[in-house]
Amino acid sequence: MNLVTGAGGFLGRYIVEQLLARGESVRGFARGHYPELVSSGVEMVQGDIRDAQQVADACGGVHTVYHVAAVAGIWGPWERYHGINTVGTDNVIAGCRKHGVTKLVFSSSPSVTFDGRDQNGVDESAPYPVTWLCHYPHTKALAEQAVLAANDDSLSTCALRPHLIWGPRDQHLIPRLTDRARAGKLRIVGDGKNLIDMIYVENAASAHLLAADAMRPGSKVCGSAYFLSQDEPVNCWDWINDILALVDIPPVTKRISLRAAWNLGHLMETGYRLLGTQSEPRMTRFLAAQLATSHYFDISNAKADFGYKPSVSTDEGMRRLANSLLKR
Repeated sequence: MNLVTGAGGFLGRYIVEQLLARGESVRGFARGHYPELVSSGVEMVQGDIRDAQQVADACGGVHTVYHVAAVAGIWGPWERYHGINTVGTDNVIAGCRKHGVTKLVFSSSPSVTFDGRDQNGVDESAPYPVTWLCHYPHTKALAEQAVLAANDDSLSTCALRPHLIWGPRDQHLIPRLTDRARAGKLRIVGDGKNLIDMIYVENAASAHLLAADAMRPGSKVCGSAYFLSQDEPVNCWDWINDILALVDIPPVTKRISLRAAWNLGHLMETGYRLLGTQSEPRMTRFLAAQLATSHYFDISNAKADFGYKPSVSTDEGMRRLANSLLKR
């Protein structure tokens, strides 16, 4: 039995589908009800990742856990991010220990190494930052460190860092881009020449299965973290405009310098905190840096250690995304 936490989410659902496609039994753990997953043969457990007992119960009779559940974002209280991303991961590790789970694959993020500066072809030797620009990467880094430290002879663990997951059924990245663009609130930050990595969702999902298959005593995968991508950096703003074109939105042409966006983000963060505003600021320092800097990665280790390669090309992925958007 495989357990997928966050089974109803974007990446989690693709992992579930790929496991089912190769005839494996799957249990899903999620906050909501997903009758479509139940009808496809998934044993669904509804629960809160912050509840240690619920998580432990879900781990019973399981040999492999794919821990995908998380809260992403650039704004919000520390307690929420830490409770779900860090404490929730601690609960998963404890559940694995209690029930003798032998493999744990953790969905991490490349942002755990992002300090606001360019990352040009960096590999997994890149250190964690000393300071953090928002709670999401900080809490994911704490979770990743816990997962890697948990690797031992009884529980094999690894952490995967897929960058900018996109594709059909995305309810986060692409809707945010298109909504902001339609509202005239999207600006090219910086010189518009920054290169970024991203990954098509089916490639990200297949990497999780490949990593789990490769985890065995003595394997390099055990106790290691891996960057994942399409293995071909793209110009950030050309790619964003290609996505906007799929839904007939004009390309982004207005610009703002990184310094101006950074200062605006700092000002808005300060103001929102002082006022106790719960909604997300239009700009933050983390967002400014993400939109203006280059961040692409060397994925040689994922290729060598568990045979990862993007089976769906970027062009094919864009065709599939376009078809899915036309059906909405």
